[in-house]
Amino acid sequence: MNTPVIVDAIRSPMARARPDGALAQLHPVDLLSQVLEQLVQRSRIDPGQVDDVITGCVSQAGEQAGTPGRMAWLAAGLPAHVPSTTIDRKCGSSQQAVHFAVQAILSGMQDIVIACGVESMSRVPMGSSRMGQNTTGARFDARFAPGLVGQGVSADLVAARWGLGREELDAYAARSHQRAHTAQSAGSFAREIVGITTPAGRVMADETIRPGTSVEKLATLKAVFQNEELSARFPQIRWHTTAGNASQMTDGASAMLLMSETRARQLGLRPRARFVALDVVGDDPLYMLTAPIPATRRVLAKAGMRLEQIDHYEINEAFASVPLAWQKELGADPDRLNPRGGAIALGHPLGASGVRLMTTMLHALEDSGGRYGLQSMCEAGGMANATLIERL
Repeated sequence: MNTPVIVDAIRSPMARARPDGALAQLHPVDLLSQVLEQLVQRSRIDPGQVDDVITGCVSQAGEQAGTPGRMAWLAAGLPAHVPSTTIDRKCGSSQQAVHFAVQAILSGMQDIVIACGVESMSRVPMGSSRMGQNTTGARFDARFAPGLVGQGVSADLVAARWGLGREELDAYAARSHQRAHTAQSAGSFAREIVGITTPAGRVMADETIRPGTSVEKLATLKAVFQNEELSARFPQIRWHTTAGNASQMTDGASAMLLMSETRARQLGLRPRARFVALDVVGDDPLYMLTAPIPATRRVLAKAGMRLEQIDHYEINEAFASVPLAWQKELGADPDRLNPRGGAIALGHPLGASGVRLMTTMLHALEDSGGRYGLQSMCEAGGMANATLIERL
């Protein structure tokens, strides 16, 4: 009776994280508040019945330091007695917010929970919360001497390990833009995107998609993480990762309304999907980006299912090598992998990406008539969440 279900899922348009980006003039609290307000309005629920607002946000500094979900809920004029908390599981922060919401509903402790996420990377740059400090400590550094590497270097390590060449990475990146452009042109994102009002006007569509992207154009870009010292340490690396085959830094927000199936029926709301299985796992922190592989295996084992039974895969495109290594290792169908494009084309607003991916996956399953969707995201430190949903 406490089966957790998705009632609605929406997102803002994705905007480039730069001074002239479509959402750069908007405070992250004001961005998320508009998404929350529209989520409540669409479902016509009494917002006072919401038990919690769980918010993914990675750079909890500056304008994002003040429990952004709580501030956004209040900024939207919603009831003050509804609480909020902030989750940081790096790139999977709002996917973890969904997991915590599902667990709370499944336990019977809560009935209605909003899982959401926000990241304004133009206003709060990635890594700004570190304040230039060592974030690992002496004991960690001693265990992993001579030291871990940045995510971009890990992306090149992954490419080398799975034998992924530059042309293959660039072809994948071009395909991400092409798929996203096809979806945008067909109006496939229309149901999931809500308009956002900024000082410069109303933003209604993603501005990150580049339909003219080609393998030939991407081939002209330089490898951005190449380093002589690291080349000596890792002679297997061929330095294929560029700005073109990596995710875009982006501003965005997303939100999902979850509740028990019983409460949804009582309120006359239609459950759109249920949760089949959840998992989260750690993997090698040097390679950092590989955990979606064991996370996928574990979540499928929990569900007693095979990958061939899944109609839609969302594997976050932090770098092209991540979904390609996942696909190669698991023998996945490339046509089912990020069929509407991913973070290379749509961008990766860190704390918002988990719910953004799930929102896109839910709508795509509804449009295609698919039944099962699987999502996984690599996370800093070598972790990954995995979620398996069933369209209802």
